[in-house]
Amino acid sequence: NASEDDHLAGTPFNESLRRMPAEKRSIGRAAAKRCREGTSVMIDGGSTTLQMCRHLEGRDLQVFTNSLHIVRALLPQAGTRLLVPGGSVFREQDIILSVGGDETMPSFHAPQLFMGATSIGAQGIMQPDVILVAAERRLIDRADELIVLVDHTKFHGPSGNLVCALEEVNTVITDAGVEDKNVAMLEAAGINVVIATTNN
Repeated sequence: NASEDDHLAGTPFNESLRRMPAEKRSIGRAAAKRCREGTSVMIDGGSTTLQMCRHLEGRDLQVFTNSLHIVRALLPQAGTRLLVPGGSVFREQDIILSVGGDETMPSFHAPQLFMGATSIGAQGIMQPDVILVAAERRLIDRADELIVLVDHTKFHGPSGNLVCALEEVNTVITDAGVEDKNVAMLEAAGINVVIATTNN
Protein backbone atom coordinates (compact mmCIF):
# COMPACT_ATOMS: atom_id res chain seq x y z
CA ASN A 1 0.00 0.00 0.00
CA ALA A 2 1.04 3.65 -0.30
CA SER A 3 2.21 4.04 3.29
CA GLU A 4 4.62 1.15 2.82
CA ASP A 5 5.67 2.31 -0.64
CA ASP A 6 7.13 5.60 0.57
CA HIS A 7 8.82 4.31 3.73
CA LEU A 8 12.46 3.27 4.09
CA ALA A 9 14.30 2.04 7.16
CA GLY A 10 16.35 4.76 8.81
CA THR A 11 15.92 8.38 9.85
CA PRO A 12 13.43 10.54 7.93
CA PHE A 13 15.15 13.28 5.93
CA ASN A 14 13.69 16.23 7.84
CA GLU A 15 14.95 14.77 11.11
CA SER A 16 18.41 14.20 9.61
CA LEU A 17 18.55 17.84 8.53
CA ARG A 18 18.37 18.93 12.18
CA ARG A 19 21.35 16.81 13.26
CA MET A 20 24.85 18.36 13.29
CA PRO A 21 23.90 21.25 10.95
CA ALA A 22 27.12 23.27 11.29
CA GLU A 23 29.27 20.19 10.68
CA LYS A 24 27.21 19.21 7.63
CA ARG A 25 27.53 22.71 6.18
CA SER A 26 31.32 22.64 6.49
CA ILE A 27 31.50 19.13 5.01
CA GLY A 28 29.26 20.15 2.10
CA ARG A 29 31.40 23.20 1.36
CA ALA A 30 34.59 21.11 1.40
CA ALA A 31 32.99 18.51 -0.87
CA ALA A 32 31.85 21.10 -3.42
CA LYS A 33 35.44 22.32 -3.76
CA ARG A 34 36.38 18.88 -5.06
CA CYS A 35 34.01 19.12 -8.03
CA ARG A 36 35.92 19.81 -11.21
CA GLU A 37 34.38 22.59 -13.28
CA GLY A 38 32.59 21.53 -16.44
CA THR A 39 32.36 17.83 -15.52
CA SER A 40 29.64 15.39 -14.47
CA VAL A 41 29.09 14.34 -10.87
CA MET A 42 26.66 12.07 -9.06
CA ILE A 43 25.25 13.28 -5.75
CA ASP A 44 23.36 10.68 -3.71
CA GLY A 45 20.42 11.87 -1.64
CA GLY A 46 21.19 12.88 1.94
CA SER A 47 21.15 15.76 4.40
CA THR A 48 24.95 16.19 4.20
CA THR A 49 25.26 15.95 0.42
CA LEU A 50 22.47 18.56 0.18
CA GLN A 51 24.85 21.06 1.76
CA MET A 52 27.06 20.92 -1.36
CA CYS A 53 24.43 22.51 -3.57
CA ARG A 54 24.76 26.18 -2.69
CA HIS A 55 28.47 25.99 -3.53
CA LEU A 56 28.05 24.47 -7.01
CA GLU A 57 26.72 27.52 -8.82
CA GLY A 58 28.90 28.67 -11.69
CA ARG A 59 30.82 25.40 -11.98
CA ASP A 60 29.03 24.31 -15.19
CA LEU A 61 28.27 20.83 -13.83
CA GLN A 62 25.98 18.07 -14.99
CA VAL A 63 24.54 16.53 -11.82
CA PHE A 64 22.90 13.11 -11.65
CA THR A 65 20.91 12.78 -8.42
CA ASN A 66 18.12 10.65 -6.98
CA SER A 67 17.22 13.37 -4.45
CA LEU A 68 14.30 15.74 -4.96
CA HIS A 69 15.81 17.99 -2.26
CA ILE A 70 18.98 18.30 -4.33
CA VAL A 71 16.97 18.89 -7.53
CA ARG A 72 15.07 21.73 -5.83
CA ALA A 73 18.30 23.26 -4.50
CA LEU A 74 19.98 23.15 -7.92
CA LEU A 75 17.04 24.22 -10.12
CA PRO A 76 17.74 27.97 -9.69
CA GLN A 77 21.30 27.45 -10.98
CA ALA A 78 20.86 28.05 -14.71
CA GLY A 79 24.26 26.60 -15.59
CA THR A 80 23.78 23.34 -13.68
CA ARG A 81 22.23 20.54 -15.77
CA LEU A 82 20.16 17.97 -13.88
CA LEU A 83 19.56 14.29 -14.57
CA VAL A 84 17.34 12.03 -12.45
CA PRO A 85 16.57 8.29 -12.52
CA GLY A 86 13.16 6.71 -13.00
CA GLY A 87 11.40 4.90 -10.19
CA SER A 88 9.22 5.36 -7.13
CA VAL A 89 9.28 8.44 -4.93
CA PHE A 90 9.97 7.70 -1.25
CA ARG A 91 8.42 10.66 0.53
CA GLU A 92 10.15 10.43 3.90
CA GLN A 93 13.59 10.54 2.27
CA ASP A 94 12.43 12.57 -0.77
CA ILE A 95 14.35 10.33 -3.15
CA ILE A 96 13.61 8.38 -6.32
CA LEU A 97 14.50 4.69 -6.23
CA SER A 98 13.92 1.74 -8.49
CA VAL A 99 12.37 -0.68 -6.02
CA GLY A 100 12.39 -3.71 -8.29
CA GLY A 101 16.07 -3.46 -9.06
CA ASP A 102 15.26 -2.71 -12.70
CA GLU A 103 17.80 -0.63 -14.53
CA THR A 104 15.78 2.55 -14.95
CA MET A 105 18.80 4.82 -14.70
CA PRO A 106 19.89 6.48 -17.89
CA SER A 107 23.21 5.34 -19.29
CA PHE A 108 25.35 7.60 -17.17
CA HIS A 109 28.90 7.62 -15.88
CA ALA A 110 30.62 10.25 -13.78
CA PRO A 111 34.15 10.80 -12.55
CA GLN A 112 32.89 11.48 -9.01
CA LEU A 113 30.14 10.16 -6.74
CA PHE A 114 29.37 12.05 -3.53
CA MET A 115 27.53 9.87 -1.02
CA GLY A 116 26.51 9.95 2.62
CA ALA A 117 26.11 7.01 5.01
CA THR A 118 24.15 6.03 8.08
CA SER A 119 27.33 4.69 9.63
CA ILE A 120 30.94 3.97 8.76
CA GLY A 121 33.29 1.51 10.43
CA ALA A 122 36.03 -1.01 9.83
CA GLN A 123 33.59 -3.20 7.88
CA GLY A 124 32.73 -0.36 5.48
CA ILE A 125 29.89 1.99 4.60
CA MET A 126 26.48 1.05 5.97
CA GLN A 127 22.85 1.95 5.22
CA PRO A 128 19.74 0.67 7.05
CA ASP A 129 17.64 -0.26 4.03
CA VAL A 130 18.45 -2.86 1.37
CA ILE A 131 16.72 -0.75 -1.30
CA LEU A 132 19.11 2.11 -0.54
CA VAL A 133 22.06 -0.29 -0.65
CA ALA A 134 21.07 -1.58 -4.09
CA ALA A 135 20.60 1.95 -5.43
CA GLU A 136 23.95 3.12 -4.07
CA ARG A 137 25.74 0.07 -5.46
CA ARG A 138 24.45 1.01 -8.91
CA LEU A 139 25.84 4.51 -8.46
CA ILE A 140 29.21 3.25 -7.21
CA ASP A 141 29.54 1.02 -10.25
CA ARG A 142 29.15 4.10 -12.49
CA ALA A 143 31.76 6.33 -10.82
CA ASP A 144 35.54 6.52 -10.96
CA GLU A 145 35.94 8.12 -7.53
CA LEU A 146 33.80 7.55 -4.42
CA ILE A 147 33.73 10.46 -1.97
CA VAL A 148 31.84 9.80 1.28
CA LEU A 149 30.49 12.68 3.38
CA VAL A 150 29.94 11.82 7.06
CA ASP A 151 29.93 13.87 10.23
CA HIS A 152 31.86 12.45 13.17
CA THR A 153 28.77 10.90 14.81
CA LYS A 154 28.46 8.43 11.92
CA PHE A 155 31.53 6.57 13.22
CA HIS A 156 29.42 5.58 16.25
CA GLY A 157 26.20 4.91 14.37
CA PRO A 158 24.23 1.69 14.29
CA SER A 159 25.32 -1.07 11.96
CA GLY A 160 23.18 -1.89 8.98
CA ASN A 161 23.51 -3.33 5.52
CA LEU A 162 26.92 -3.10 3.90
CA VAL A 163 27.06 -0.77 0.88
CA CYS A 164 30.76 -1.18 0.20
CA ALA A 165 34.05 -2.00 1.88
CA LEU A 166 36.35 0.81 2.98
CA GLU A 167 38.78 -0.18 0.24
CA GLU A 168 36.27 0.98 -2.39
CA VAL A 169 36.22 4.51 -0.93
CA ASN A 170 38.68 7.09 -2.27
CA THR A 171 38.00 10.03 0.05
CA VAL A 172 36.09 10.62 3.29
CA ILE A 173 35.15 14.19 4.21
CA THR A 174 34.26 14.61 7.86
CA ASP A 175 34.39 17.28 10.54
CA ALA A 176 36.87 18.23 13.24
CA GLY A 177 35.05 16.13 15.84
CA VAL A 178 36.35 12.90 14.31
CA GLU A 179 38.53 10.81 16.64
CA ASP A 180 42.15 10.08 15.75
CA LYS A 181 41.51 6.33 15.85
CA ASN A 182 38.85 6.68 13.14
CA VAL A 183 41.15 8.77 10.95
CA ALA A 184 43.81 6.07 11.40
CA MET A 185 41.29 3.36 10.45
CA LEU A 186 40.41 5.17 7.23
CA GLU A 187 44.02 5.94 6.31
CA ALA A 188 44.99 2.31 6.92
CA ALA A 189 42.42 1.39 4.23
CA GLY A 190 44.13 3.77 1.81
CA ILE A 191 41.47 6.49 2.10
CA ASN A 192 42.26 10.19 1.74
CA VAL A 193 40.74 11.89 4.81
CA VAL A 194 39.62 15.51 4.59
CA ILE A 195 38.76 17.30 7.84
CA ALA A 196 36.30 20.08 7.05
CA THR A 197 36.50 23.18 9.19
CA THR A 198 34.36 26.30 9.31
CA ASN A 199 37.18 28.12 7.48
CA ASN A 200 37.63 25.78 4.49
